[in-house]
Formats: sequence, C-alpha cells, structure tokens
Amino acid sequence: MSPSQQDRIAADTRMGPVELRVDDLGTMLAYYRDVLALEQIRVDGDRHVLGRGGVATVVLTPTRGLPRFDRRGAGLFHTAVLFDSREGLAAAVLRVAQAAPGSYTGAADHLVSEAFYFDDPEGNGVELYFDRPRTAWARDAAGRPLMGTEHLDVNGFLRTHLTEEEAKAPAVAASVGHVHLQVGDIPTAKDFYVGTLGFDEVLDMGSALFVSAGGYHHHVGLNTWNSRGAGPRAASLGLGTMDIVLPTADDLGALRERLAHRGTPVEDDGRTVAVRDPWGSEIRMTVGG
Repeated sequence: MSPSQQDRIAADTRMGPVELRVDDLGTMLAYYRDVLALEQIRVDGDRHVLGRGGVATVVLTPTRGLPRFDRRGAGLFHTAVLFDSREGLAAAVLRVAQAAPGSYTGAADHLVSEAFYFDDPEGNGVELYFDRPRTAWARDAAGRPLMGTEHLDVNGFLRTHLTEEEAKAPAVAASVGHVHLQVGDIPTAKDFYVGTLGFDEVLDMGSALFVSAGGYHHHVGLNTWNSRGAGPRAASLGLGTMDIVLPTADDLGALRERLAHRGTPVEDDGRTVAVRDPWGSEIRMTVGG
C-alpha cells in the first residue's frame, strides 16, 4: 500500500446503521417499521435494530429525560436511505405520504440521484433516494461526481414509477446510503473527515462539504445551513452513533494508525474503533461481513 493510499479510507467503505435516541419508542417503531417498512432484525437490550435482509439501517434507543435536538446545533441533518429501484422508492414515498402526510419536506434531482425528504415523528431528517448508475454521472476534470439541486416533480415521479405490485409490497433500502450532519464550520469538518478519517473531498460549497470513498458521490455530507458557529453538542434526543463499515481488518488497522498519528482519542475494543468528531458526534468504525 502506497503512502498516499494509507492516508485514504478504503475504497469499498460503506455506511452502517444510524442510532437514534428516541423519546417515544412506540411511535418511532411504527414510523420506521410500519411506514418505511423496515424489518425489526433484533432487540439488543433496549436497542431496537431495524433494517432489511439482516442488514441494519436504523437503531432506535429509548432515552428518557433529554430535550429534542436543537436544529441550530451540531448533529443529524438527515439519514439517507438508499433504494435499489425507482419503483421501490416510489412505493415508499407514497406509503410515507399516506401514513404521515405532514412529514414531507421536499424533493430534489441531484444529478447523481433522485431524493425525497421527510421528518420522522421526533423531527429527525430522513432522505429516501435512488442512485442513477455511476456510468451516467457527469464528472469534473478530476473525476469527481458533479452534483446539483434541480426540481423533481413528486407527482410525476409517482405516476411514472409507481406500480401496483410495488405499491402492495414496497421494496425498501438494504442499507444507509449516506449520512448528512450539521456542523459548526466547514474547515474544521474537512480537517477531521478528510484529513483524519481519510475520506475524499467531492464538493466544497463553502457552507457544505461532501466526502466519500471509492468515487461515490458522498458517504457523509456536512453543512452549516442551520448550525454555523455551533459548538460541541449538548445531550439531546436524535443522533446517537453512526457506523462506518470498512471492508477488511487491515483497513481498520490502517485507520487506527492514522488516528494514532493524528493524536485523535479513540475507544478500541479490538473489533470496533469509536471516535468523536469535533462537535461530539460519535462515529463507530467496524469491519463488514
């Protein structure tokens, strides 16, 4: 492995589940299990793990006595759930619109993907999206995907892609596609997520940064749209932990060395390396199966 490769996170890195600290477990289970049609994979103590096909997407942990997340602070902007087909996405969007009509917040064509946005019952952002094939992505001179925000007609999307079969048995995402966070400033975020964790910079908008591994459009988004100047996170409902899954133990070992070289405090039990970003959001790095 060359020195430059040692500084980068592994190309096949992907996102793992997002943990949400929740106040009303029943309501949140009904949303993620019954509305988004995720399966309850297991219960670990008081942690309810939901996903599809044994792959965890969201972990709901009841946490009493904490205030709602302040959207002006650092923390979760949205969890982005990736669908394998436009038909499956259309069915999920219809299901959410019918079951929770007030939760819809918008839609956008991002050139690389088509996305629909909602808030869950406790105000956590949720993106449901489908990726266009990588071969169809426009790229800049450095080979980075070009992203944008263009109008996406939700009714037209549903008319075109909603099928009776999918509407009766909606497909759901296999995993988290990306996670978008609110941070206090972009240079500090770039130093940590690119300089320390080793993601590649895809796009720096000044008020937002998108980083990825292996040429993806982004695995982590970071913005200051609501949170510019935010300091360390206060204890609240919302984002608990987010997982990053590396392909091999050697890749996790290389990340350990990079974190040690940068003097970044970690918790390491031999299988999971946990670290906090500059605002206190906890990130767990593991090896995928």
